[in-house]
Amino acid sequence: MGNCHTVGPNEALVVSGGCCGSDYKQYVFGGWAWAWWCISDTQRLSLEVMTILCRCENIETSEGVPLFVTGVAQVKIMTEKELLAVACEQFLGKNVQDIKNVVLQTLEGHLRSILGTLTVEQIYQDRDQFAKLVREVAAPDVGRMGIEILSFTIKDVYDKVDYLSSLGKTQTAVVQRDADIGVAEAERDAGIREAECKKEMLDVKFMADTKIADSKRAFELQKSAFSEEVNIKTAEAQLAYELQGAREQQKIRQEEIEIEVVQRKKQIAVETQEILRTDKELIATVRRPAEAEAHRIQQIAEGEKVKQVLLAQAEAEKIRKIGEAEAAVIEAMGKAEAERMKLKAEAYQKYGDAAKMALVLEALPQIAAKISAPLTKVDEIVVLSGDNSKVTSEVTRLLAELPASVHALTGVDLSKIPLIKNATGAQV
Repeated sequence: MGNCHTVGPNEALVVSGGCCGSDYKQYVFGGWAWAWWCISDTQRLSLEVMTILCRCENIETSEGVPLFVTGVAQVKIMTEKELLAVACEQFLGKNVQDIKNVVLQTLEGHLRSILGTLTVEQIYQDRDQFAKLVREVAAPDVGRMGIEILSFTIKDVYDKVDYLSSLGKTQTAVVQRDADIGVAEAERDAGIREAECKKEMLDVKFMADTKIADSKRAFELQKSAFSEEVNIKTAEAQLAYELQGAREQQKIRQEEIEIEVVQRKKQIAVETQEILRTDKELIATVRRPAEAEAHRIQQIAEGEKVKQVLLAQAEAEKIRKIGEAEAAVIEAMGKAEAERMKLKAEAYQKYGDAAKMALVLEALPQIAAKISAPLTKVDEIVVLSGDNSKVTSEVTRLLAELPASVHALTGVDLSKIPLIKNATGAQV
């Protein structure tokens, strides 16, 4: 007995062995195969694409310039029966990494040999041709292993002696110069073409504007003619309408005037009756009460008048009586004062100088009070003197001069009074 084995399109199945020592081998991919127990062997080999990164460092070119080149190859095991059998003989039982290492060594060897035959410019400036050359040289060797090179590209090329950067500067300057010239020529051509296009555009625009203006003018003229005709007809219709309206309004106004006349006549009659009624009502409600009120007020005024007259007469009589009494009092007081003055004069005449002196003495306190009135506002008087004070002598002197002053003012000689005579005599 045995088993049925299946594989996908990305994998190859190898069935080997069989009955009676058979060396028959069956290669299947994307299908199935039968394998006997114990006498058949089954192995698998991947048919997927393998990516191999090739690095060649410090490899001298034909000019002796050391370069560092990195390439990327895409390879896979071919499915043709003869080639698949070859690949199975060489790689069956190995993993994918072992297969990559074998192919990598082959590709790097061919890449190194090709780098030694080319210049830096050929390698750097035409990478596609360089990769194609590597692929063509290495394809027969890897093909004998049952492997196909699907693609090979140069990923990176550089050096550590600045050869490529120096080579690129000249080319960069040339390219930059050509680019500037190209840009200037392109801008010049573009400006010329733009000016021509603008001119053509403006010509077309002006022609279109002219046609539009002509069409617009014709339209406006036709529109004005139509509007004029419409306005004339509208004015005639409006005038006829207004005339007819005026006639109708005249008729309506005439009827309104006739109605107003009738209404006015009726209103006048009503107002006449209202005036008569109002007159009678005023007579009854205003005139009669007013006359009665006027009569009452007149009677009250006459009574008030009589009252005021009587009051005035009584007041006058009272004032007259008071005046007579005051006059009598004044007369009696005058007579008493005259009698007093008469008696005082007789007494003064009888006593002579003694009476005059008595009057003077009575008046002296009043005179002294008038003279000393300003001194009442003084709180304190301080008299300053030395050892030889003359205050006492000054006071005595003032007393001695007092009779002379009084005699000069009143004509009364105070020196004849004994008390004053003794005081002034002692001073003398």
